[in-house]
Amino acid sequence: MFLSCGDCLFDVFALPQEDVATIGLSGRVGGSPLNVALGLSRLGHHAAYFTKMSDDLFGERIRKFMEREGIDQRFLIPTHRNTSLAMVSLAADGSASYAFYIEGTADRSIELDEVPLSLPAEVEVVHVASYSTVTEPTASALARLVRQEAPNRFISYDPNIRASIEPDLDIWRAKVAEIVPFASLVKASEEDIAQLYPGRAIESVIAEWVSAGAELAVVTLGERGAIAGTAGGPGARVPGRAVTVVDTVGAGDTFQAALLAGLKERQALSRSAIAGFAEADLKDFLGFAVEAAAITCSRKGADLPRREDLGLAPLG
Repeated sequence: MFLSCGDCLFDVFALPQEDVATIGLSGRVGGSPLNVALGLSRLGHHAAYFTKMSDDLFGERIRKFMEREGIDQRFLIPTHRNTSLAMVSLAADGSASYAFYIEGTADRSIELDEVPLSLPAEVEVVHVASYSTVTEPTASALARLVRQEAPNRFISYDPNIRASIEPDLDIWRAKVAEIVPFASLVKASEEDIAQLYPGRAIESVIAEWVSAGAELAVVTLGERGAIAGTAGGPGARVPGRAVTVVDTVGAGDTFQAALLAGLKERQALSRSAIAGFAEADLKDFLGFAVEAAAITCSRKGADLPRREDLGLAPLG
């Protein structure tokens, strides 16, 4: 089982309107780690979610969405707090920018004493990401979970920087430095790297992360593909896939989900397995993840691919 943790919200898109006095909105379930759980479930894997879940209209819709998509809800913490909302603006090239309404909301309010003291043995992977790792009290709660589970489980981490939520990049840098040593896999975008470490070469950041403790570090390069390095030495780079971009919402999360699914299906969800990778292995994993992300870019919103979209047979 994959246990994804943290952000849980609605992405809200403004619809074209002729009347300036009106705004039409179209909402879709979102949140970086929730998208990862969605991607894993659609690829045929058992995915569960840990967060605090509102009982408002949005929270009810998210629960129904999780039920429809087969995402395990047993780790959800109920609350009367409101659901977080992200207002999404799309540029002409399909790239997305976000404005968040998240003060005091459900997914930002997990307390330390609400972290499970133990997880079922079936949980193989704990994935954390984005603003929930830097906004309190949830940040401290997820950090405790990571420290608690790292000795026995595969930890996956995506900083997924959202400076509109936490503008102090020193806080993000400190959190990256805190979590990376516990992570088996760290994935970031080149935009994340540019914000965290202006002027630094991507390869140097990858080398720093694996030196700090990550077994595998990956940076996505948008339409130019992805690059990775391992603690064992081999690195790899793969090109992007040509696709007509509708928008890029959920592309990075699709990449993360596909990477984790690929590792699982090749029995490589361990530090020791990754340590044995050759360059060809890395290219195989990265290429699959790039292909999956390209499909999401061809669709509106975080509509992640299923196995058949990728030409894959159902899991036995």
